[in-house]
Amino acid sequence: MKRIAIRRSSAFAIALCISTASPIHATQTAAGTPAPERSKNWTPPAAKLYVQTLTEQIMAAHPELISVTFHGVPPGAAPKTYTMFGGSYLDRIGNPDDPDDVMVIETGVTLLDPRWHRTKDVIRKFVVQTPLRDAAGENIGLIVIAYKNPVNSGKADRDFFLAGTNLRDDLQKQIPSFAALFEPAK
Repeated sequence: MKRIAIRRSSAFAIALCISTASPIHATQTAAGTPAPERSKNWTPPAAKLYVQTLTEQIMAAHPELISVTFHGVPPGAAPKTYTMFGGSYLDRIGNPDDPDDVMVIETGVTLLDPRWHRTKDVIRKFVVQTPLRDAAGENIGLIVIAYKNPVNSGKADRDFFLAGTNLRDDLQKQIPSFAALFEPAK
């Protein structure tokens, strides 16, 4: 019975993602043209943070990734100041989160999004948006993992879901707390 419940839950999350996917979440315009500059809602400190060390480790260990980003409300920010506070797009750190990012943070659902078919986001990829967890298993924010998805990869939603949640689960062992992500890198 447990297996059926898991499948229904995953199917719901996939259906939720498909039903909420819209061009509003695209981050690029025409091929290679960056999206217009967004105003920042948080400014990171000048010193490199631990979250950036984790980002570099993830990107080095996973050549199948296009990007990885971390989201939540940074320490000292006003409540509900949902922000990208770390990740492989350094110029986007401090950007306000999109509605789908906030939904994952607030509800704890995982979204699977085959973004390659969007007219304003033409790079073939598969995006997993899943709750970020600390070593105690508590949801502390969001991690967005964008996978390369070549035309003949043969990968399906389930493959990306498992890869994304496995990456997240391995990562949580390295996060003692949300505050630790904002400590200076060593």
